[in-house]
Amino acid sequence: MTFARHLKVLVVDDTTVSRMLVCDGLWSFGVKDVVIAQDGDQAMKMLMETPCHLVISDYNMPKMNGIELLKAVRSYAPTKTTGFILVTGKGDKALIDEGRKYGLNNFLLKPFTNDGLRNCLERVVGKLS
Repeated sequence: MTFARHLKVLVVDDTTVSRMLVCDGLWSFGVKDVVIAQDGDQAMKMLMETPCHLVISDYNMPKMNGIELLKAVRSYAPTKTTGFILVTGKGDKALIDEGRKYGLNNFLLKPFTNDGLRNCLERVVGKLS
């Protein structure tokens, strides 16, 4: 059994198409334990019930953006060491630096390919196979 099969990943995005693109990529790598949330509020509620190994979150969302979600994840003791990847179309240095200040593990620029997603993911969790 590959390492990928042991990962539990939460994908957070307010756009259905974006969520499915990330999920499809994860499934193609063998990551099968994938749950989704439509926004940061829903994601935190889910994490409080059942923590996961990794959060892959969009930056630009209503209610709670990706950086605010990252701060919430880091401030909640059971999830403070959870891996966190920010997906954004706005890859400016200030945004990434702000994320790193709160423990951002990696970021992925939109639009992305499955190879780009896999490379980003493996930089956080190690080789998937």
